[in-house]
Amino acid sequence: MSNIILVGMPGCGKSTVGVILAKTLGLDFVDTDLIICKKEGRTLQRIIEESGLEYFEKTESAVGCELDVTDTVVATGGSMVLYEDAMEHLKETGKVVFIDVELCELERRITNITTRGITFKEGETLSDVYAYRRDFYKKYADITVKISDSALEETVEKIIKRLPL
Repeated sequence: MSNIILVGMPGCGKSTVGVILAKTLGLDFVDTDLIICKKEGRTLQRIIEESGLEYFEKTESAVGCELDVTDTVVATGGSMVLYEDAMEHLKETGKVVFIDVELCELERRITNITTRGITFKEGETLSDVYAYRRDFYKKYADITVKISDSALEETVEKIIKRLPL
């Protein structure tokens, strides 16, 4: 089997769903945000605060372009879809699954918006980021799974039913 690449907004559940999906299918799991944190030796928010948004974006793009895994569920950072080279590389390695969660649900889920390491430009809101990124998620998705307040297991089942296994 090839990789399963999860994309979607921060708070949509990529990391949590990814771990359960990997266990269910007997695959490995990686989270590109954690790769960045380990590589940098600091949290996403500290990278953005200390080195700037542009540095973070270059780092995230590089991680996406260089990722070399097989038979793995990959949880990407919410902004990975903004880097064409990274997404083209990831798409070559497997199926991209867009976990589509409505804005109101994301706002309910994200309680640490200023410390989470979300790539906001000055003056942007979660609504602005959501509106801007949706077209990118749709562009790269091989599969879109709409989620509301589904239980994690339901989300995993929805993804598995849509995968060409």
